Amino acid sequence: MKRRTFLQAGAASAIAVRAANPNSKQRRPNILVFLTDDHAQWAQQPYGNPDVRTPNMSWLAEHGTKMTQAFTTCPVCSPARASFFTGRMPSQHGIQDWLYEPSHITDNCLKGQTLISQPLKAAGYRTGLVGKWHCGATRFPKPGFDYWFSYWVWQYPHFGHQNFSNQGKLLHEFGNQSELLTDRAIEFLKQGRTGGKRDEPFFLFVSYTDTHSPHIQAPKHYVDYYNNQPLNYFKVPPFASCHGQIANPGDGVPHLPSEQHARLAQYYAAVNNIDHQIGRVLATLKEQGELDDTMVVYTGDHGLNGGHHGFWEKGNATVPQNFVDQSIRISSIISWPNGGVRKNVSSDAIVSHPDLFMTILDVANAHPDEATMAKINSPGKSYLRQLRGESVPHWRDAIICEYGNARMIRNDHYKLILRYPFHWVEAPNELYDLQADPHERTNIYNRPEHQQTIKQLAARIDAFFKVYTVPGNSGLDLEHQPEPDPYAPWILMARRDSQWTIRDY
Repeated sequence: MKRRTFLQAGAASAIAVRAANPNSKQRRPNILVFLTDDHAQWAQQPYGNPDVRTPNMSWLAEHGTKMTQAFTTCPVCSPARASFFTGRMPSQHGIQDWLYEPSHITDNCLKGQTLISQPLKAAGYRTGLVGKWHCGATRFPKPGFDYWFSYWVWQYPHFGHQNFSNQGKLLHEFGNQSELLTDRAIEFLKQGRTGGKRDEPFFLFVSYTDTHSPHIQAPKHYVDYYNNQPLNYFKVPPFASCHGQIANPGDGVPHLPSEQHARLAQYYAAVNNIDHQIGRVLATLKEQGELDDTMVVYTGDHGLNGGHHGFWEKGNATVPQNFVDQSIRISSIISWPNGGVRKNVSSDAIVSHPDLFMTILDVANAHPDEATMAKINSPGKSYLRQLRGESVPHWRDAIICEYGNARMIRNDHYKLILRYPFHWVEAPNELYDLQADPHERTNIYNRPEHQQTIKQLAARIDAFFKVYTVPGNSGLDLEHQPEPDPYAPWILMARRDSQWTIRDY
């Protein structure tokens, strides 16, 4: 929208990590994370969509575990990514909305915070980032990363002249961006090897942006394929809940309007292209004989609406910001054949980005020392035991998200959204009964019979943020923080700029 033997002394980014079990002979696994921009959970085969072709994502699900209750910490890119990199909530790391990149060219918004790359590097990992960072100062390599290939400023275009940052130096290339990024990911995988064997395990973060708007410039052969398909998945829920998206031309068969069909074809084509690029990376690992010793994660920063609820895009598609399930649900598929991760199963444990942060550190046995962990103060918990099929008692029964001056708690029954004033401008709170109203059509916040439920859920939100807030970074203190971008929903609300408002209350 407009919108890593352990401590290496002398390394600027090194931090202390707890020593591994000296009797352990198990080699530390490689860790490969694909975190894709705006790729909704619903838009891939492993999560039940038969229309979009994602054979490599399906392969990962067949050879790993699919998390069905995975959520973002914030339904917009920069805060969600920062939560993965730091293991923290937005009110801790301080990024509240997507960052307008020209305003943050030299401003590393996570400066001074511990990035996931740092304990991994300190634990012996060779670390790399390829693709989108979007947490400020994109062109400059960040602490803990040995290899840095990102953007010079913008993440655009999907196809054409690309301005990349190669270890902090400007590099011009031309072509499909994801294909070019994949070339660099493969380059990273081919480095760090002697005599056909890897010198040290790697951590590689790969982030594609094809699925981010504008939904154009996807590879033509994929677009042509989807343009010639009926995209029947829109006949069944949750798409059947779309307002004004399904038309019946008289033949008794639901159809998408041509403009929406074309946009969805571009989106599916982008997903298809990402899947193909993932296949290239996995093929390289297989050729190197390292695929079974690699923990592979496929996830997203947040979700996306593809006509659901009558709009496209994510949490900032509406004013005020929304937390509909399509915006907050993310994919999380994890494969690690030699690590005991179960194959071809699903887990309904409720997880989010800070949990993945802690899970990766657990897998790598790269836990920072107690002082560092106390400073991070992550709300995340490792779910490696669940991935291995173990029962974990007292796991959370709800997820908490935030976006600027709005906070949400969701369990299997209710979703409560509390909105707080910004420059004295307020927006309505929301409550949805997800059992009776799974498509979140009816706001029941003001109904007397639900006031006790609201009180209990609101108390849980307050208790959570009393622990997981850093003074000066709270989403409830936006007036005293730098403006992330000119189109933050609370800024638009304060301007009484309501042309993007599409939610009815």
